Amino acid sequence: MTRLGVTEEDQALADAVARYATEAIAPLASDIDAHERSATCHVPGLAALGVMGMNLPERWGGPGVTPTAMLLSLVEISRACAATSSMIGAHYLGTDAVLIGGDDDQRGRYLPRAASGEWLAGFALTEPRGGSHPADLRTRAVRDGDRYRIDGVKHFISNAAEAKFLVVFAKTDATAGARGVSAFIVDTDRPGVKVSAPEKLMGIRGGHAFEVAFESVEVPLANRLGDEGSGFKTAMKVLDNSRLDVAATSLGIAEAALAAALDWARERQVGGEPLAGKQGIQWMLADMKLRLEAAWGLTMQALALRTAGQPFTLQSAMAKLYASEMVAFVADTALQIYGGYGFTREMPLERYVRDARILRIYEGSSEIQRNIIARIVLG
Repeated sequence: MTRLGVTEEDQALADAVARYATEAIAPLASDIDAHERSATCHVPGLAALGVMGMNLPERWGGPGVTPTAMLLSLVEISRACAATSSMIGAHYLGTDAVLIGGDDDQRGRYLPRAASGEWLAGFALTEPRGGSHPADLRTRAVRDGDRYRIDGVKHFISNAAEAKFLVVFAKTDATAGARGVSAFIVDTDRPGVKVSAPEKLMGIRGGHAFEVAFESVEVPLANRLGDEGSGFKTAMKVLDNSRLDVAATSLGIAEAALAAALDWARERQVGGEPLAGKQGIQWMLADMKLRLEAAWGLTMQALALRTAGQPFTLQSAMAKLYASEMVAFVADTALQIYGGYGFTREMPLERYVRDARILRIYEGSSEIQRNIIARIVLG
């Protein structure tokens, strides 16, 4: 289906990624889920396609594609395996933070090797007690000459065990709220960085998440991103981008669920006729398609503003909120159409439902998105 704002070049790249996802990613999705294997097994192939650096300009090792091509590619990967898309999104969080908040020396040291797939990145903002709220951050970074000493614990940090570096957010001024948050590039092989076993997750089981403890970890001044106190602004700009990545994952899972439901409705015979002949089923399919297309519209609107270099915080929040709630409806309705078969592990529907659930929580829960939208609307 041709969408407004998508060029032939964008679509050609997305089609190439779709072929790879169909041939190499989809066949492993069920096994990755069942055995909780890390989706990083796909990094070499994705890097060869340029996917690991799609969020980066050519100057820093990326393929120089448009945000539209990147989003369409993430949709196709998510159709095949949402855990793989989640792993890529976490990598983009880390590299976006360096791109947005770093200087040319930092970009040159980290981004080309991240874009090539040699180094995996992560993003360490969330904490066990305070989520992502800046006033509640307990991780501290204390300056000591030409270095900082970081102490604290981060939670639900994707990619941490395999990442070469994490962008870590810590308080450099405990009394200044959001203005006291600074960001640091922390190499994971530094003494004092301790990564837990992966969490046991309900869905996206191949997108491993970890608790990471920082025990007097020394980080050179050259690895601070921007000025002291600028970290929270960097995080918010990164999250504007990543919320579109979450929307893309939502769209991909929903596209897969709708396609599965359509195939089943056409093939499944009840009372001598296919399910597709039942008006009740037709209305379910119509509602699924309607909500899916509405989510596409909100996402493409936000994407157009991002591409034009315009502010898109409101549009990104709306796209993330609506798409993540849409996919819950679409995946659950698809399972309902399958009936008892949808509840079995022989079919992918139950995985779609489980994978979709986290999308209303991470990168800012649905409630946080509503707060953002209301604040902007109220002015």
